[in-house]
Amino acid sequence: MLHSRRKFLQNSALLVAGVSVKPSLLFAQKENAMEKLVGIQLYSVREDMFKNPLATLTALSKMGYQHVEHANYVKRKFYGWTASEFKKVLNDLGLHMPSGHTELKSAHWNNATKQFTDEWKYTVEDAATLGQQYVISPGMDENVRKSYDGLMRFAESFNNAGELCKKWGMKFGYHNHNFEFSEKVNDQLLFDIIVKNTNASTVVMQLDTGNMYGVGGRAKEWIEKYPGRFASFHVKDEIKAEKGEMGDGYDSTLLGKGVIDTKGLCFLGKKIGGTHHFIIEQESYQGLTPLECAKINLATVNGWGL
Repeated sequence: MLHSRRKFLQNSALLVAGVSVKPSLLFAQKENAMEKLVGIQLYSVREDMFKNPLATLTALSKMGYQHVEHANYVKRKFYGWTASEFKKVLNDLGLHMPSGHTELKSAHWNNATKQFTDEWKYTVEDAATLGQQYVISPGMDENVRKSYDGLMRFAESFNNAGELCKKWGMKFGYHNHNFEFSEKVNDQLLFDIIVKNTNASTVVMQLDTGNMYGVGGRAKEWIEKYPGRFASFHVKDEIKAEKGEMGDGYDSTLLGKGVIDTKGLCFLGKKIGGTHHFIIEQESYQGLTPLECAKINLATVNGWGL
């Protein structure tokens, strides 16, 4: 999905009352105190959004969705609407946009001037106009994934993005695919490097419970390893496939029909992960339409009683 989506579009030590407390756990408590919400990543219904975004959003609203996450921001427009126009469209339908996907590229940060490009500043400004809580980057330039120094520079750009988002009352986020759990630099998995070198107070992780599965990543292990870092989930199940969406032998499927304990992961995230955004995503449909899947998945998650 990483390539298709591109196209389609410190921890610090703390003592409390003389007792040492992990800052990640304090962060988890703070994030868990935030309002829990269930939404859908609009990439799940990408073809429908391409053909008729208003009709698609209307259909999602009638299903009972109240929150959507965008996957299309081009030349300061969301699915063809400016930020203010899109906000009105959403408001008229009783929808809200708590988060959105726009990839932060290395070219967006000028290391000489220590400034972001206007393009990225507009990304954050428009996200704030929509009332987002999180500005999430769904990927990473391949050219920075090959060296430790490159990754350190990119992690620093994440921290800088977090500071910029903070000025607008938001946080920056990173969304995983599968390479973060299979590629290593200096004998460390990329995901470890990203989490360890980003500021937990301004940078959150959006854990895709399905993307990692085909390369051996197991969401439960990562939630337990980094409690408090996963403010948002992409709630996704997986089924064995001949090739798979990312070439690792798995496709996403209806929640509860695949090999992942998505319900259990959501409750674990809510308990220790700091998770309060539960964003449904399905990219392959096994004979159903995307909108049919969206309706079934919402009923499934609502039935869990998160």
